[in-house]
Amino acid sequence: MSFRSKKELELELSKLKLFETPSVKLEQYPTPVHIAAEWVWNMAMKREVAGRVVLDAGCGNGILGLGALLLGAKKVYFLDTDKAALEICMQNYNSLEEEYEIGAAEFIHSDISLFDGEVDLVIQNPPFGTKEEHADKRFLEKAFSVAKIVYSMHKYSTASFVEAVCKDFGFKITELWRYELPIKAVFKFHEKPVKFIDVAVWRMEK
Repeated sequence: MSFRSKKELELELSKLKLFETPSVKLEQYPTPVHIAAEWVWNMAMKREVAGRVVLDAGCGNGILGLGALLLGAKKVYFLDTDKAALEICMQNYNSLEEEYEIGAAEFIHSDISLFDGEVDLVIQNPPFGTKEEHADKRFLEKAFSVAKIVYSMHKYSTASFVEAVCKDFGFKITELWRYELPIKAVFKFHEKPVKFIDVAVWRMEK
């Protein structure tokens, strides 16, 4: 691992390209750099990243999966239904690959329900299910079916829902990190320059 601190990782992730045309339906709100860096760094400190195969579901610009690769992941599957977002993710990977020796990447333009690989762990910041009902549930169900360790971000107000799906699949919640997620005004219906949403990252294990 060439990064000696979370701050160094955060600095590198801050250079990644972001969405150019975010989708309202897909709720494409990028994971803030400071949250992504802390999230992946904490995983690495648990020895869950180096040498592992990871699925970054609903990857967007790839910040979570790319963070994992920078910290020694063997391979990351980057999956997204948005082809434009996936292309940005590929550009980000190619840029990092020019500067660092990082693991392999596979880019999958597909709905989450169609992923049929097996991985060591899943990291995801899925749609919150606000625009498309149960979108978040589909991500959780797939994650629980392909890995024994799942990290997933959701609105904190949906905690009981996350707990219920987790229990249905025989997983247990081992940790929860809570954040104020800043949402910048990128869509016409946004009334404030920045709105903060109470979210959490759940670590779930079988």
